[in-house]
Amino acid sequence: MSNISDDLDRCLGERIRVERLSRGWSLSDLAERAGVSRAMIHKVERGESSPTAALLGRLAGALSLSVSTLVARAEAGGRRLLRSDEQPVWTDPATGYRRRHVSPVVDMPLEIVEVELPPGAEVPYGAAAFTFLRQLVWVLEGALTFVEGETVHRLRQGDCLALGPPADCCFRNEGDKPCRYAVVLTKVG
Repeated sequence: MSNISDDLDRCLGERIRVERLSRGWSLSDLAERAGVSRAMIHKVERGESSPTAALLGRLAGALSLSVSTLVARAEAGGRRLLRSDEQPVWTDPATGYRRRHVSPVVDMPLEIVEVELPPGAEVPYGAAAFTFLRQLVWVLEGALTFVEGETVHRLRQGDCLALGPPADCCFRNEGDKPCRYAVVLTKVG
């Protein structure tokens, strides 16, 4: 699993660099748009640092991509059938948050992502990560506390929440068991 994770980190770094360069942006341009240091982006692009979920959210938002699109592009898809053992899985080194890109990367404005959030973990995302997306969060196992701006949603197994307008958000597992949920994203605009 470590080799797969290391390979995905390298592929993510390369993909971020490709996305940045395709926009004609320097490291400074992306750093300014994402609100992170040039040095951190440089380390990620070179595969010297494994990005956290929060960092990926900031970079993806600055690039007008969802995190799952960025991860899927790093894995280079295009097939209509994506078997379970072929689905890209990324683990946040800071929290243990696991993100599986379930849907094939095809020309469709819909993505499905499965997330496992360990007990006690939380993953914040800035509003910029949500500006071009509409999302549903469906809790498959456990309980999830989702903070959306000033609103706190406490979701249990089977609950499904449609996110509102872009706001700073935080996914939290306040329980003592892992929480597994699906995120269904559609692109707007």
